[in-house]
Amino acid sequence: MSFSEDQIRRYARHILLPNVGGIGQEKLLAAKVLLIGAGGLGSPLALYLAAAGVGTIGLVDDDTVDLSNLQRQIAHTTDRIGQPKTDSATQAMQAINPDVTVHQHRLRLDASNAAALFADYDLIADGSDNFSTRFLVNDAAFFARKTLVSAAILRFDGQLATYRPHAGGPCYRCIFREPPPPGQIPSCAEAGILGAVAGVMGTLQATEILKELLGIGDSMAGRLLIYDGLSTTFRTVRVKPDPGCPLCGPNPTITHLEQPDEGPACGLPG
Repeated sequence: MSFSEDQIRRYARHILLPNVGGIGQEKLLAAKVLLIGAGGLGSPLALYLAAAGVGTIGLVDDDTVDLSNLQRQIAHTTDRIGQPKTDSATQAMQAINPDVTVHQHRLRLDASNAAALFADYDLIADGSDNFSTRFLVNDAAFFARKTLVSAAILRFDGQLATYRPHAGGPCYRCIFREPPPPGQIPSCAEAGILGAVAGVMGTLQATEILKELLGIGDSMAGRLLIYDGLSTTFRTVRVKPDPGCPLCGPNPTITHLEQPDEGPACGLPG
């Protein structure tokens, strides 16, 4: 494709990068990414992917903007309280970059709609706030053979990983077999979260997504990044495919998409 004069100026700092260049920017403009959640993680993620010129971005969220969201969900503003989060985030994204096409999916992801949604996108980004959705997203991405970049946050901590079981890597269930029982892990509403931690993890998630789309750098597939905001430390745990995984193992017991049981909202898996 040929860039307009405005696009050359907008993406100049990408085009200057030897690992991106004009060809890489064309890849981003042609890419389609589905974001699950337009909240604490989804806000910085959506804004940075839009700024980067990811051409088509889908937003899945059925919630509306609340005053309590604004301490961390930076895509939303006080004057948009009560609006659907997909509407609010779309306004913010298109104000940053009108090149981007945003598809709003104002719904709750479930086993009846996930497969059809995922089919239209190249990569899935999970910024959801509950374990039921996280396991559903993992399973749907596995069956769709789509790369999944997933992040989670609670209090001062975060986790991040990329899942590519279709390319020989582990899936989310290789690390976390099933949702924790209700009451075991507190929700963000119960335990709290430092707002900027959502920005740290959402921005890291955006970086990994751009790397996957561009095919550059070292993928986070097979690694789990753990962030401790209080000590400002990052550590990486190597993860291999689990031969006993019920989803991607050689003898799976999960053979089709099912709706997981409701687990605790938000929180980090153990």
